[in-house]
Amino acid sequence: MCQLLGMNCNVPTDICFSFEGFSCRGGLTDHHSDGWGIAFFEGRGCRLFLDYQPSATSPIAAFVRQYPIKSTNVIAHIRKATQGEIGLANTHPFRRELWGQYWIFAHNGDLKTLPNLTGKRFQPVGTTDSEHAFCWMLDQLAQRFEDRPHRDELFPYIADLAAQLAERGVFNFMLSNGECLFAHCATHLHYLVRQAPFTVAHLVDEDVSIDFSEVTTPDDRVAVIATQPLTDNEVWTAMRTGEILMFVDGAPHRLPTN
Repeated sequence: MCQLLGMNCNVPTDICFSFEGFSCRGGLTDHHSDGWGIAFFEGRGCRLFLDYQPSATSPIAAFVRQYPIKSTNVIAHIRKATQGEIGLANTHPFRRELWGQYWIFAHNGDLKTLPNLTGKRFQPVGTTDSEHAFCWMLDQLAQRFEDRPHRDELFPYIADLAAQLAERGVFNFMLSNGECLFAHCATHLHYLVRQAPFTVAHLVDEDVSIDFSEVTTPDDRVAVIATQPLTDNEVWTAMRTGEILMFVDGAPHRLPTN
């Protein structure tokens, strides 16, 4: 299947170190070679880079690895196709507008059946189950909330939508509107939070290290979420099957328990 990478921070931060290791998995250290993409929120705007070539050898990926774009919310994806041909239309992440905001979505898994799209506003361009599911989620959100709700209202409803789709197959995903980042685990998803005191991190996929104490301030907080851990000398937390987290300002939030 595919792999996911996300970042949520309290200050704009670049993802070059994490993407360096992650992109190796697109055809070098792993077999996810059917395209890749990455989205960076910058204020109300969003930069989106997509390529149907493997991320390990893509010239666009090489540019992203070397260009320190700073963002508070990032979603990246490397693809191992299960549904839909290889091409830009089927390359994650997908982007749509809702309530005057960009929404970004990427999926790892395989949905055996898909819900009907009842509205005309959100329609898939490609042929993946992933984009169809994204359009359905936004359709449901638009019907439930006429105006943009607070994230605390969004969270339980997105969790409910995720649970409905998870009944149809494997549904690991990341979703962001640039204010927060939602991550849902079906099989494999891990996260860590980097904050003071910062230490040295070493990549799993390349012999590359960075001392974060030299490139951060004591107030910085950065959450990194990935299908599989990207470093071998940090403590990653494995999310549980069916668990959904909302990351805000670099910190994970869980649904309130009754």
